[in-house]
Amino acid sequence: MPTLPNVIETRRLTLRPWNEGDAAKLYRYAKDPEVGPAAGWPAHTSAEESRQIIRDVLSTRGTYAIVLKETGFPVGSIGVMSPRMHHADVQSGDRELGFWIGKPYWGRGIIPEAVDALLGQCFAAPACHAVWCGYYEGNEKSRRCQEKCGFAFHHVEPNSPVELLDEVRTKVFMRQTREQWLARRGRRGKAECALGLPMPGWVAARPSMDSTVTYVLRPLR
Repeated sequence: MPTLPNVIETRRLTLRPWNEGDAAKLYRYAKDPEVGPAAGWPAHTSAEESRQIIRDVLSTRGTYAIVLKETGFPVGSIGVMSPRMHHADVQSGDRELGFWIGKPYWGRGIIPEAVDALLGQCFAAPACHAVWCGYYEGNEKSRRCQEKCGFAFHHVEPNSPVELLDEVRTKVFMRQTREQWLARRGRRGKAECALGLPMPGWVAARPSMDSTVTYVLRPLR
């Protein structure tokens, strides 16, 4: 997997590595039974357990705490990894995204903003042809969020083991190709430029004679 930045900034967010000092904040949201089990992991039972999970799981390279700039506190997690499914359409340079957000922040566009930033990082690597994402059947919130982020249905894997919960579920996999991502960014960029606003991943290229600004897409590095 290509090297990812240690810290990524967006308009409202800082994506940075987790640290043990985040344990209490992690526990605050990860103890909610509506958060973890839907994503395939059990609700946390104590701040000490959250601290151990930071050490053992969330310290993996490519995993970021989603930190709100307005508070400086983490409210969720997002990570990039090699695809975990076995399918003929998965290519060696492809990547998979996983994420969750605390319930008080559902519906505020935080995950799409974080996903946009990481998609830019993934597709900056020439070998990445597609980014994958998934959800367990019945998790309609996750499905809608992934569709909003530009992912489209690809295939279903029935009887997929959920090891941390000792059960099996049907898992739905979504995919976004480089071409789909570029097309989506192009459409959104034109709309934002009409308002004089840059999208994450778009940078000011040159001012025009009428004082407007043209934005061009450049890979996030």
